[in-house]
Amino acid sequence: MEKISKPKLWLAQIRVSFLILALLLVAIGWALSYKYLLAAHQSFDWLKAILLLIGSLSAHASVNLFNEYSDFKTKIDFDTNKTPFSGGTGLLPGGQSKPGSVLIAAISTLLIAAAIGVYFTLTVHWSIAIAIIIGAFAILLYTPLLAKILLGEFFAGFALGTMVVVGTFIGMTANPEMAFTNLIPLEVWLIAIPPGILTWLLLFINEFPDIEADKKGGRFHLLILLGRKTSGYLYTAMLCLCYLTIIILPLLGITSYWIYITLLTVPLAIKVFSVVLKDYDNMEKLVPALASDVMIVLGTDLLLAVSVMLPLI
Repeated sequence: MEKISKPKLWLAQIRVSFLILALLLVAIGWALSYKYLLAAHQSFDWLKAILLLIGSLSAHASVNLFNEYSDFKTKIDFDTNKTPFSGGTGLLPGGQSKPGSVLIAAISTLLIAAAIGVYFTLTVHWSIAIAIIIGAFAILLYTPLLAKILLGEFFAGFALGTMVVVGTFIGMTANPEMAFTNLIPLEVWLIAIPPGILTWLLLFINEFPDIEADKKGGRFHLLILLGRKTSGYLYTAMLCLCYLTIIILPLLGITSYWIYITLLTVPLAIKVFSVVLKDYDNMEKLVPALASDVMIVLGTDLLLAVSVMLPLI
C-alpha cells in the first residue's frame, strides 16, 4: 500500500466523510432549538452550538476508531469485501496504522466527547448525563457486545441518531431549573425518530457485503439472523416507516408541511428497494445501492433541518 501523509491517514482512519452524518444530526437539533428559542425570545448561543458539534463529531469518530481496532483484532477486516461504504479502511491490515495508536485515538476522542457532555451536565441540565451514559454504552460496547446480541443496529440508531438530535436540543435550550418533563417538546421527539431510523438503516445495509466476515469474526447481528433476502424486506419496511412518520407529523398538527421536502429522497429509496429486494446477493449492484442509501440518509437529514428553519424565515 502506498505511504500517505499522517494528516491524510488520520482523516481516513476516523472516516471523516462519515462524520457529515454527525454534523447533520446536530444541525437538526440546532434548527429545532432555534425555533423554540425564537418563540421564547431567547438568543441562540453559538458557543454552545460549536461545543455540541465538537462533542458529536468526537463521539462518532470514537465509534469508527473502536470499530476499526476491534475488526483488526478479530481479523474481520482481513475477510471483508472492501467498498467505499463498508469493510473498514484497510489501513491497519495494510500496515499503515498501528493498533495501539488507533486505540489511543479512540479513547481520546471518547474522552473529549465525555468532557463536553459533563460540562453541559453541570452547567445546563443534569439530564444530559443520561445521553452521555447511553452514548458511552453504545460506543464502548457496540463491537464487544451489542453487535453479538442483535442490538448493534438499534443502539447505533438510537444513541448516534435520535439522541444526538434530542441531546443537542436540550443542550441549547435547557437550564438547571427546568423540570425534566418540560425539557423536550413532542415535536422534537417525533422529528428525531426519522434520523434514528436512517442511522439504523445506514449501518444495517452496510452489513450486506460483510455478512460472512462478520459471522466468522463472532458477530451476530440482524443480517446474520435473517439473511440477506429477509433483511431486504426489513430494510424496505423500516425506510417506509421513516417516510410514513414524516408524512403523518403535519397531518397531526405537530410540525409544518415544509417537512414534506424530505420526500425528495423517495426516488432514491425506490432505487435501493429494487436492489435489496431482488439483487441482495449481487455485489456489483449492491455497492451503488449503498451509495444511494448514504445519499438518502444525508439528504433526508439535511432537508429535515431545512424544513424546520423555512417557516422561520
